Amino acid sequence: MKIALGCDHAGFALKETVAQQIRRLGHEVLDCGTDCPRSVDYPDFAAKVARAVCSQEAARGVLICGSGVGVCVAANKFKGVRASICHDAYTAQQAVEHDGLNVLCLGARIIGPALAEELVTRFLGASFSNEERHLRRLNKVLQLEKDNLK
Repeated sequence: MKIALGCDHAGFALKETVAQQIRRLGHEVLDCGTDCPRSVDYPDFAAKVARAVCSQEAARGVLICGSGVGVCVAANKFKGVRASICHDAYTAQQAVEHDGLNVLCLGARIIGPALAEELVTRFLGASFSNEERHLRRLNKVLQLEKDNLK
């Protein structure tokens, strides 16, 4: 899979660890920036990752900022993006399996490199279950998105 990866300045130090883990897992990284620790605006990089996922240039995305909140809020403004902060292994996996999560958001000031690697592993190793109840719920979410674009 091609994975879009982006961060702001607060996530910059963790970004390379995440990129290496994505590659170790056999996936390709689409680097959406930032490429330096100088202060930048998180919505710019969240938008790049979200657009890559929406356009199917990337199958999934990973975003990193200080808390994970800013990039999560910004990414969820894009139709077709289901982004969530995940700071535990269960949620990183279950959110894909039950909710169709396609963008993982991490807080670099909340978690360390070892946990980030585990979360990326769980996120990328999981698949949507396609169980009737999960599919029904996801379809309701997609309908909400469609109804609110009018």
